[in-house]
Amino acid sequence: MNGDICAPCCGAEREVTVSCPLDCEYLLESRQHERMLELDPKTIPNRDIEITESFLERNDPLTILLSVSTLRAALAVPGAVDSDVREALESIIKTYRTRQSGLIYESRPNNPVAGALQQHLQAAIESFQQRMQQQAGMATIRDADLLGVLVFLQRFELQWSNGRPRGRAFISFLLAKFGTPVERSAAPALVQP
Repeated sequence: MNGDICAPCCGAEREVTVSCPLDCEYLLESRQHERMLELDPKTIPNRDIEITESFLERNDPLTILLSVSTLRAALAVPGAVDSDVREALESIIKTYRTRQSGLIYESRPNNPVAGALQQHLQAAIESFQQRMQQQAGMATIRDADLLGVLVFLQRFELQWSNGRPRGRAFISFLLAKFGTPVERSAAPALVQP
């Protein structure tokens, strides 16, 4: 649906039955009034993985890279919504969990949109690892660090998601935080010594 809708429909159907453009002024205004969800520590996924401030500081470039890559993937895959991003992240997390146990098994989501997001993210991770390996002459990113940052993004998505079927609050957050200037310049700058 492209075009104008009435105010009551906008309020009631926004990101429920209506796929709103990310730059809609009414959607952006409504985002200012949405609150982040409080996560119950007992129900968050991957509770066994502890994400500390020192971990995030140490992995800040990787966190930025994966955030930008998640944004790029979400914008590149038509119809991608927050729940698709969540499913893609969960699938990649499962893959890295199996790698830690010594198995090589790539988990794939059943949802084709989430699958396309996963492919974009996995390609970005592999490209970054290759660049780092070329510069350093060895693998410099530990799977445990990648797993931790992916879990951090998963938890952040859970907090920012508004739970609507066509909701893109997390994608909007990433766009506001890592929009156009960072998309063009930050990722290459991350690999420089």
